[in-house]
Amino acid sequence: MDGIAGNLATVRDRVAGAARDAGRTPESVTLVAVSKTQPAEAVRDALMAGQRVFGENRVQEVLAKFPGLRGEFPDIELHLIGPMQTNKVRDAVAHCDVIETVDRPRLAEALAREMERTGRRPSCLIEVNTGEEAQKAGVLPAAADAFITDCRDRLGLPIEGLMCVPPHDEEPSPHFALLREIARRHGLPVLSMGMSADFETAIRFGATHVRVGTAIFGARRPLMVAAEE
Repeated sequence: MDGIAGNLATVRDRVAGAARDAGRTPESVTLVAVSKTQPAEAVRDALMAGQRVFGENRVQEVLAKFPGLRGEFPDIELHLIGPMQTNKVRDAVAHCDVIETVDRPRLAEALAREMERTGRRPSCLIEVNTGEEAQKAGVLPAAADAFITDCRDRLGLPIEGLMCVPPHDEEPSPHFALLREIARRHGLPVLSMGMSADFETAIRFGATHVRVGTAIFGARRPLMVAAEE
């Protein structure tokens, strides 16, 4: 095999190997194929190779690619993994199965209102800015406990777990360990952490979902949709 199908097979083997090395079953780790900036044809190639879980950064890309693909492959599971503005909440709730980037009260409140209005309740993850980087989205670790409690207890959001993106120039292990500890305190079962360069390390620290893009699809393509803002 070559191309996307071959890349998928290689990544799946690596995921399975990392899980077994960590004393886990391969089935305990979900591979999220990150298809941001990739055309619908590339996503279809991955679908034909058996992949069903995908991650997109922008709601506009979700709307451009996935309604048609879902007509062919109704069992797609779609994760929104990029920062989201509140004016995109309606479309995100309507079209995504998992929203991984809940990171501030205003967004959480908008999601709660939309879920109440529609009755549709995609699973939610809280993004934690483990590196406390000013340019990145995510709740700061010191505020994470209170934010998780508020989202669950006051707003009634379906919070299933946490997500993080460690600083690219730091060893990721401490960030994965921190996310795991915050999740443990709250009994949250889902940990979305690890990307193409570090997903095997993330699995060792308990990742249940790894987000892999370039190792499957190759280099990102120029973005053809308008900016979210």
